[in-house]
Parts: sequence; C-alpha cells; structure tokens
Amino acid sequence: MGITVGIVSEIAPGERRVAMAPTALSVLSKTGAELILEAGAGDRAGFPDSEYSTKGVRLAGREEIFATADVILQVRSPGANPETGTQDLALMRPGQTVIGFGEPLTALDAARGLAERGVSFLSMELMPRITRAQSMDALSSMATISGYKAVLIAADTLPRMFPMLMTAAGTVAPARVLVIGAGVAGLQAIATARRLGAVVSGYDIRTAVKEQIESLGARFVILNVEAGGAAGSTEDKGGYAKAMGEDFYRRQREAMGSVLAEQNVVITTAAVPGKKAPILITREMVERMAPGSVVVDIAAERGGNCELTKPGETVTHNGIGILGPLNLPSTVPYHASQMYAKNIATFLKYLIGKDGQLTIDREDEIVRETLVTHRGEVVHAKVRELMGLAAPQAV
Repeated sequence: MGITVGIVSEIAPGERRVAMAPTALSVLSKTGAELILEAGAGDRAGFPDSEYSTKGVRLAGREEIFATADVILQVRSPGANPETGTQDLALMRPGQTVIGFGEPLTALDAARGLAERGVSFLSMELMPRITRAQSMDALSSMATISGYKAVLIAADTLPRMFPMLMTAAGTVAPARVLVIGAGVAGLQAIATARRLGAVVSGYDIRTAVKEQIESLGARFVILNVEAGGAAGSTEDKGGYAKAMGEDFYRRQREAMGSVLAEQNVVITTAAVPGKKAPILITREMVERMAPGSVVVDIAAERGGNCELTKPGETVTHNGIGILGPLNLPSTVPYHASQMYAKNIATFLKYLIGKDGQLTIDREDEIVRETLVTHRGEVVHAKVRELMGLAAPQAV
C-alpha cells in the first residue's frame, strides 16, 4: 500500500498558486501514491476539480486531508505564511511530512513550531543547486516568472514604449533598460525586455555571467568594483551571489550612479538567501534619473535593493516610480503552479522508495540540505546555527 499525499488550498493572503497541477500528476503515476485534493484548491490557478478527478485524484475537505495524509504538499507552509500559517500548523500531526516553501532561514519560530508538532518539514527553498536536483529547483522556476513579470510591469508603468518604431510621426526611440543581478530572474528579465524591443544592459558582481548576459543580446556593464574579478569570490558553493561587505556596496553605488542616469527602466533582482537584500540604489541615485523613469525592485520581499522601496507599494520620488511588487509568481498562477508542481512532484517521487513508502535518508545530500525538522527537533545545520543550537548529531 502506497502513501497518501494531500494537496490543500493555499490560505496565505493573495496566494493564487496550488502545489499540484494536473499536468504534473503523471510524475507520481508509478509511485503507488494516493492523491487527495481539497475541493477547489486549484480554482484560483485555473485548474477546476474535474481536471484532477478525471486523473484519479480524490476530493476531500481540508481537515480530512490533514488528518489522513502521510504527506502534505503546499506552496506556502507555515514559515512562508506568517499571517495565517498557524492555522495549518494546528492541523498537522506527529509523523506527517510537509513539503513546501517555508522561509526556514528567517522564520525560526515556525521551524520550532513544526518540530514541536513532530512534523518532518522539507523546504523547497533549500534545494541544493546540484545537477541531480536541477529538476526540483523551485526557486529557479519561480524566479523565471518573477523576471518575466517584472518587465511587463515596467512596460505598463513606463510612459513610453519599449521598442524602436518607425511611424508616420517619426522615429520612436527604444527604451533603455538596466537589469541588476544576472541570476535566473535577472536573465529572464533581460530576455523579456529584449523581446519587447528595449536596449538592455545587465550588471552582476559575478563577472563570470558576462557571457550569459551578452548571449541574450544585452550589454554587460563593467563597474571595476568587482571583488577580485573572480566568480569564486562573489558566489557561494550553491551558485548564489554572496553577501559582500558594506565598503564593496558603497563603491558599487558610486560607480552605478552614472549608469542609472542613462536608463528609463531599472529592474533589481539582487537577493542573498536568508539575508536582507543589499541596498544598491540610493535616493541620490534615483534623483539622477530622468522624470518618468521606473524602478522595479524584485527584491522588495527581502527589504529591497533600492533605498526608497516600500514592499507591496509604488512610491513616486521626483517623478520616478519605484515599485516594490510582492509574490510575483502568484500573479501568473497557472504556469507558476505548473512549474512548481513539476518541481515538488519530482522531489516527492525521489523520496518514495520502491516499496511505495516515503524514505527520509539523511545521508543523502538532497534530503540533508532540505530537511528542516524531523522526529521532534530542528535538524538542519544552518537553521540550528541561526537558532544558537549545537550542530545536529551525525546520522
């Protein structure tokens, strides 16, 4: 007999995604798992119940799912849902496994709560960036959508068009767009802005991404403030940009000011997991931009890369619009859910053994790096360190 997997509606305010889309069900088809879906869970993402039930998914109520499922799949588990996550926490039970986003490096109280409930929590944010886990990398999937949507928001807000146009009234000059940060979100933003016809530049402290930026038809901005000029000094072992010292960011801001003054749109994407986003754009730098220009700060959820950013709001300063959008993937819930569902289903399939049961092998790198709580305690080394606890015992 296989395990029972439950998918519930997301109760975080404004969240429209669902953890499992009908298109990803085939990934789990040979695992022997029984899937139970809370009725209406996929409605806001564009997936009616009928699309699940025709594929063998049983519909049930929320409390029944929490009471019977061996595994709960979520987009926003309690740590990533500070407003209403305690409601879900109260329904979880000892021995249950929960997989989802959970902000484990910052939501330490939620991690403690999950441990106290006896829940095994696997965090999708902590998925290691290794080849074996590439198909499970939900952060990259969601960053793709964020980069795409940020450009559309900028194009909609900017009081000019992106492409160069030859018209009866003369030539319309193309918009100039600068993307700061060439991770997954930044590269997608560059590609989208180019498709819309803008003249695009990209900047990243990791000079190794120069080729990637230029391959998308954008110009790589060189500020001559790189830390040693080597990717190894600005990138952690997981492939993420490292937090640099304040002196580096100060020199970077000074060099960046003149570049920003030439742009119509600036999209910032610089974020370091578990830390406040670095301030890359100051008030003075914004004031050098032309009136009507737009800054879209994707890092708003981490505090923002712009000094003037207010998360969830649009600020106008000297005629410049500074947008701090939150949860951009949820604004494209259909494809965001499809992508996330494929990631989480692939992860779950990886955890299910040949006997159809869930296996938590803490010697496996993927499990070890994503497992936050297990058997009544916080077991993730980094989370324990942040809590001031001793390193976990060897398994």
